[in-house]
Amino acid sequence: MASTILIVDKEPMLTDLLSEHFKQNGYLTYTANTGAQALEQLCHKPDLILLDINTPGTGGLELCKQIRSHVVCPILFLTDHAPDQGQYNEVQITEEDCIIKPFRLWELTARIAACLPQTSPEQQTSEVVTCDGLRMDLSARTVSYNGVELSFSKREFDLMAFLLSHANQVFDRERLYEAVWGYDAEGSSSTVKEHIRKIRAKLKTITGRDYIETVWGVGYKIEKQGKSEE
Repeated sequence: MASTILIVDKEPMLTDLLSEHFKQNGYLTYTANTGAQALEQLCHKPDLILLDINTPGTGGLELCKQIRSHVVCPILFLTDHAPDQGQYNEVQITEEDCIIKPFRLWELTARIAACLPQTSPEQQTSEVVTCDGLRMDLSARTVSYNGVELSFSKREFDLMAFLLSHANQVFDRERLYEAVWGYDAEGSSSTVKEHIRKIRAKLKTITGRDYIETVWGVGYKIEKQGKSEE
C-alpha cells in the first residue's frame, strides 16, 4: 500500500507542484494551505507531513503541537531560514527535521524516502540510474559511459539526475528550474537552456549522442526504452 503524505504550505502553487511530483513517485498525497485545512486532512491518517513553519492561522509551531495530539508520524518542516534551536525546543524540532527553501525536488524526495518504509517498487529511490550505457550514481555523484567517467558541474549533475530519474517525462524550463535550483530561487529559468547545452556537448563528445531531447514548444526529456541494467 502506498504511503500517504500531507503537504501543508501557505502557497497553493507549491503544494500543487509537490503533490503532483510525489504522486508520480508512487505516493498518495493530500494538501492544505492553512492550519484549519491541515487539521481537517488528518482524517486521512498521513504517514508523513510536510509542514510550512509559517502556516497561516495557527502558525507552524502551534499547528505541530495540535497535529501531534491527533496523529503520530514524521513531520518535516519547510522553512525560509535555518532553525533557531531555542525557539524550536518546545516542540522538539531539530535541524535535521527542517528543509530550507529553496530546495531541490530530488533531494526532498530522498529525505522523505528515508523517513518512510519503502513498501513498493515505485517508492524505492535507487542510488543508481542508467540509460543506454550512461550510468549515474546519485550517492557518489558520478557519471560514466561504458566505464569512462564524465565530469559535470553540480547544477549539470542535478539537472541530469532529475531528468534521468523521471525518464520519458517532459518538463518545461520553469519546472526544471524549480526542481534543480529550488523553489523561490532567485534567477531565471533561461539558465536551464544554457546548462542543457553544456550537458549535451559533454555527452556527445564521449557518447556520440545528446540523450536530452527537446520537445518543441513543451520542454525537455530523456527517453529511456525498457528497463536498464545497473
